[in-house]
Amino acid sequence: MSDVPVRARFAPSPTGRLHLGNARTALVNWLFARAHGGTFLLRLDDTDAERSTEAAAQAIETDLTWLGLDWDDFARQSDRMDRYQAALARLEAAGHAYRCYETGDELALRRKAQLGAGRPPIYDRAGLALDDAQRAALEAEGRRPYWRLKLAPGPIAWRDLVRGDVAFEAANLSDPVLVRADGRPLYTLSSVVDDMELGVSHVIRGEDHVANTAVQIRLFEALGSKPPTFAHLSLLAGGTGEGLSKREGAASLGDLRDDGIEAPAVAAYLARLGTGRPMEPADLGALVEEFDIAAFGRATPKVNAAELRSLSAKTLHAAPFEAVAGRLRELGLDGADDAFWLAVRPNLDRLADAADWHAIVAGPVTPAAGDKEFYEIAAELLPPEPWDAATWGAWTGAVRDATGRKGRELFLPLRRALTGRDTGPELKALLPLIGRARTLARLRGGAA
Repeated sequence: MSDVPVRARFAPSPTGRLHLGNARTALVNWLFARAHGGTFLLRLDDTDAERSTEAAAQAIETDLTWLGLDWDDFARQSDRMDRYQAALARLEAAGHAYRCYETGDELALRRKAQLGAGRPPIYDRAGLALDDAQRAALEAEGRRPYWRLKLAPGPIAWRDLVRGDVAFEAANLSDPVLVRADGRPLYTLSSVVDDMELGVSHVIRGEDHVANTAVQIRLFEALGSKPPTFAHLSLLAGGTGEGLSKREGAASLGDLRDDGIEAPAVAAYLARLGTGRPMEPADLGALVEEFDIAAFGRATPKVNAAELRSLSAKTLHAAPFEAVAGRLRELGLDGADDAFWLAVRPNLDRLADAADWHAIVAGPVTPAAGDKEFYEIAAELLPPEPWDAATWGAWTGAVRDATGRKGRELFLPLRRALTGRDTGPELKALLPLIGRARTLARLRGGAA
């Protein structure tokens, strides 16, 4: 790690909700910044005015907040358009950028011809060969110029924090388009200008950007700036979250939230996916402490819906009452307290399932019909209140002695009478919550 202060960024385009893949990128950047005592920038890459929406921008902030991520600084590319035009002017004045006039159809035909001849589809720099008179003639036809970066020759190499040594030869790359004919900057230019001017020290993103990184390094150099340190994470397989919802295409964090997946579980899952670390519950503080960018391998990690659901349930099972009290109130479970939570949490797959057990505790419950004589004996042997965790054992011991029943033959009928179910939380914890009056009524209902 260099002496430069660490500043990482997450730069989504506000065109839709965050999915597991880009949520992972956001999380890894945040963890990297926090683990190195640095800062984290949220930057909205919203230069595509046709597709970017304010609703999507707000949804991104909501999703990141749900995941537990905060940011130290915020920027929008739409507020910085003058900075990209200024950078383009500098590049053109220095001979690093040039105007081109081909239409999209003309470029497509050239690429097709090159491929047909067995050559790579590299731009032939026709725009660079134009003189002033030729450019004026093209503009008189109504053509508007777009701009490309003139890539300096030679190898382009960097030490990637995930992939190791990476190298490209500039001659094998096309001069990238920087600004469209309508004046809109492309990602190649706007991202580099922002990273330079906003002090980004480390760029951590998906491996689909590796070729972009090569040309962007040349662009940093052309603008007189040292490139940041790069890391390219392997892309997720099954990153849409297939199988995590009954709804078709449920890929977003919003869908996961609606499906009852716990945010700390999503964070722990994404932070450890591709590292070989065990999928166990962890809060963000623990994830920061263990974080090591070198732990991410180059193999393609696969999202496992069942594994994420299991981790979400484990996260609930380990959660203290204080962590869920507000959410239980939002479910309308105002009477739910610490004793209730400790009793039911081992049996929850989703927090919303607590409402079912709250209804069972508070009643009314339709008990399963059973042996009338057995239920009458059990009712007669109910001890007086107050009840605690020892009450269940003392009561069932007395019923066992009186009836001769034991094991499943003893416990299952009582569970069915008290809860109407065959399985559930331990009754030694649930019984004091149900209370003597409701227990007696349910036993008598089962004996009816």
